[in-house]
This record gives sequence, structure tokens and C-alpha cells, in this order.
Amino acid sequence: MASRRLRAFKRWMKSQGIQCSDTLDFIDCPQQGISVGALSDLHEGDVVAKIPKTACLTIKTSGAREMIESAGLDGHLGLSVALMYEKSLAQDSPWAGYLQLLSPQECLPLVWTLGEVDSLLSGTELHKAIKEDKTLMYEDWKENILPLVYSAPQSLNPSSFSVKEYFAARSLIASRSFQIDEYHGFGMVPLADLFNHKTGAEDVHFTSVSPNQEYVDDVDSENGDNNELSKISGHDKRDSTCENSYIHSDSESDYSSVTGEDPMMLQMIMVREVKSGDEVFNTYGSLGNAALLHRYGFTEAHNPFDIVNIDLELVLKWGCSLFSSRYCRARLSLWRRINISGSVSENSEYFEVSSNGEPELELLTLLYIMLLPDNTCHKLDISICTADKVSANIGMILSEKHDITWSTSSEISKDLLLTEKVCRALLALADIRESCYGSKSIDEDVEALKRCCMTERKLYHSLMLRISERRILEKFRTYATAGAQIQTFQDANGTSTTRKRLKKH
Repeated sequence: MASRRLRAFKRWMKSQGIQCSDTLDFIDCPQQGISVGALSDLHEGDVVAKIPKTACLTIKTSGAREMIESAGLDGHLGLSVALMYEKSLAQDSPWAGYLQLLSPQECLPLVWTLGEVDSLLSGTELHKAIKEDKTLMYEDWKENILPLVYSAPQSLNPSSFSVKEYFAARSLIASRSFQIDEYHGFGMVPLADLFNHKTGAEDVHFTSVSPNQEYVDDVDSENGDNNELSKISGHDKRDSTCENSYIHSDSESDYSSVTGEDPMMLQMIMVREVKSGDEVFNTYGSLGNAALLHRYGFTEAHNPFDIVNIDLELVLKWGCSLFSSRYCRARLSLWRRINISGSVSENSEYFEVSSNGEPELELLTLLYIMLLPDNTCHKLDISICTADKVSANIGMILSEKHDITWSTSSEISKDLLLTEKVCRALLALADIRESCYGSKSIDEDVEALKRCCMTERKLYHSLMLRISERRILEKFRTYATAGAQIQTFQDANGTSTTRKRLKKH
């Protein structure tokens, strides 16, 4: 039997013109929340739901639209105000039947205390990012939302727009919002947000319907502004039978007349078979555990998209332990002059280590240059001005060292860069990165996870993240050790061509 809040939600969906297939079963579990199952076999191509855009909570549909747009707010800020406003109306909100289904906030690190962030995420990819997020979001609230509360034409309850409520709204938006179309932007999509994620196991696909009934695929890529995945895009035709009298859509009609397309419905379509009794999954994208915990508040075991980052700062720390600061700066400058760099996020530059423990080529190249003899480095330096291709500079050095023929159409193989010294450097970097997790060993983390209950969500998922990252560092060490052993064997036998060849385009 459906829970009371699910029965209220179903009544609300019907009142909003949301069409949901009878083959879908909503399960409300006190420990794990709501999930969606199949009451009968579902087949590829089955349309299991239709959601009018007027039923979605966006800046355009909210009763706070005029206030938000007059303040010049959009994106996360604007949608946060819309969500807080509708929540403040309680049962008077047109979305009351939907909002009562949501938790006050999602258990994202964003809403953890600073003490919890420091104790649970120390050393992980999230530690620094979450602290920066919290600082920036507090500034957003102070500079944009706090003044709005006291200057708005309608009377607003300050407690409904407090910094705590803002962070709570941001957690809901981060984990539940979807891109709808260019007019609405992104917003809360009732029903669509109830499907749980499973990596590489998308059962249901969200899509827009164009006027000629052809499907427009959603965008499964990261958006630099709102950081949401598995989104819906396109300009759609709205079903005129699903008007919500609360929502003023004159501007939407104007937009339609300009584009020649009328917004219509969002659809949920099965993309593969699901047997009766099985859960129906969505996928939020190909995300590692750091990204999943950051945006959605959970992790997955054996996640193939996990990564560990090694900051450039750590590489320079290693370099300065062997060479002078001036030497390291010169070699770094040389590395940059051949148009190579690491990944960049905010003010940080870093190198990714994939789930199988393999580092990026850019890191190997930097270490190789750091460890070149002075005369070889000088030769590389003077060759930069005449090289036809970025990799040709390093290629010239490698061709001399390994007695191979270099072509400017060739790509540097990682194997060629794995000298014994580079492999030792990788092992040193692994130790430096590992030290970021503190004094507890990975075995202690594993034992702590075994004792932990999944209801202790913060502890459980932070341990999952720590362990998954440290497992990658173990593989990273194995990669470096294997490279060193091969190099030693080749040096001992006077061979260098068995494994060290160039990849051709």
C-alpha cells in the first residue's frame, strides 16, 4: 500500500496533468527513500510518463518570477529563490503536493558542518572543493538573497529565506533539477526526479517532444553553469489541456511565436527492457564517486569512473625535495613552452589518475622533463622554436635515446616516458598523495566501513570515497612498479624496442 505522502503526490500529479503509466510502482522505504519499480515487464520504446512543463517548478513558473527577474537573478540563485518561495507558501503553493514529498534538504556535503567536512573528507578530492563551495554560496546569499528579502514588493518571511534554507534549496537543486529547455532553463521536474541512479544502467530516458512528434535527445554532459547531468533539452509544444491557472505563460507564448515552436510535454521513455518486479533506473552520467557524492549525496562500489587527482603543487613539492626551487621553475616553464598543461579547475592545476591506476600523459611528460640531464634539456630547449608539432620536441629526445625513427605524425607513447627515474618519481608522488588522508591506513578505513551502517550516510559514503581513491593509489603504485621492473629488465638485456614504440594516428 502506498504511503500517505505518495498518495498525496499521485493526486497532485493527476491535478497537474502529469500522466504516469500504471506499470510503474512507487516504493517508499523509510531508510532509502523513494524508488520506482516495474509492476509488469517494460519494453524499449514504452512511454511511461508525460510531464507538462507547466508542472515543473522553474523561475518562469514560480509565483516569485517577477521578484526574481526584477532582481536580475537567474541560474542557481534564481531557482533557489523560486524553491524557497514556494516552500514558504506551504499548502498554498501550487506545488505543495510535490514539495511534501521532498526531504527538507539532501544529505550532500554542501550542507554538512565544517567540522564534518574536515573530519570526514580530509584528503579526498572533495575536501577543498566543498569548503570553497560553502564560502562562495554564503557570499551569494549575503549579496543577492538577503537584500532581496527586505526589498521585495511582497511581504516575505526572512526565516524562509535564511542562509540555512538557501543551502537546503541548493542541495535539492543540485541533486534533483534538470535542464528543461532554453525558455525555462533548468528546474525541478516532478516524477522525473524519483528514479534512482545506476552507473551504466539507464532504463528510462528523459526527452522533449517537438511539434512533429520526433524525439530530441537529452544532453548527457556537464554544464559549466549548473553542473547537472542527464538533462532534457529542446523547445517543446505544451499540451493546452494542462494549463495551470496559477502560472502566467504569456511570455512563454510570446517566445513560442518567435521560435515557431510551442512548449509541450516532457516524456519518459524506456530505453531497454525491465522485468516485472525490478527497479527502474535512470543514470546521472558517467561520474566517479567524488562527483556523485558532491552532487547527489551517495557513492557506488567498484565505480569504473573513479579518479584521483595529483595537484601540480604536489609535483612541485616532490621536485623541490630533490632540486632547487629555481631548477623546478625552469623545468616547469620548459614543459609549458611545448604547450602542455594539466587539467585546470578554478585556481588549481592537476593531473588525473584513472580508476586502473594509469596517470595522464601530461604528468609523465612533466616528470620526464624534470629528470632530463642538463645537456639533453638544453637541446630540447633550443629545439622548441623549430618544432612542427607539440610532441615533436619530446619525440626528438626519445628518438635519440631509444634508437627509433620519429615521425611528426606520431604520438608519444607513455611507455617511452616510463624511465626508471620517472617510475620512482611516480611512487614518491603516490606516497605524498596518500599522506593527505592522515595517519589511518586504508585497512583501518575498510574495517571502519564494515562496522558502519548505511543509515550513517555521511560516514558511510565518505569512507566509500576515501577507500575508492586509495585503491586507485594502490594501482598507481603497481603501475609505477611494473614500469620500473620492465625498464630494469630492458636495461639489463640491452633492449628497448619490445615495449617502447610510438603510437601512430
